[in-house]
Amino acid sequence: MQRLTISIDDPLAEAFDDFVQRQGYQNRSEAVRDLIRDRLETVRLQGRGPQHCIAAVSYVYNHHQRELASRLAALQHAHHDLAVSSMHVHLDHEECLETVILRGSLEQVRAFADALMAERGVRFGKVNLVPLEAVVPAPGSHQHVHYRSRL
Repeated sequence: MQRLTISIDDPLAEAFDDFVQRQGYQNRSEAVRDLIRDRLETVRLQGRGPQHCIAAVSYVYNHHQRELASRLAALQHAHHDLAVSSMHVHLDHEECLETVILRGSLEQVRAFADALMAERGVRFGKVNLVPLEAVVPAPGSHQHVHYRSRL
């Protein structure tokens, strides 16, 4: 582990200390490490970074809208190779929240998430992508490809 020393203005340090306390970090170092990881992965996802990812796609929709639930289910079935799991929550008499967990290539996951959120009648959607590295077993081994987070 390396030790880094930084200098920041007092107002920024006070705001950061408030953040550390509100988020429940044990110390500043843990918070800085998480912020650095988050920023590095955000930049990596925007560029030519990882080839694989997992994602949680959450969206809210009105289940009374004609055939919307069927269209959303059909999309998930059409991408059964990406959709690992889904959860459906009834928010009230009309609104539902679905969260779909996806795993696959970054390009395919993004395209599928965009298609879900672009369905007419989906009111709000959000994607949380987590980049992964593929750990490929040695040729001839009986192990499967495994995935792990990079940082």
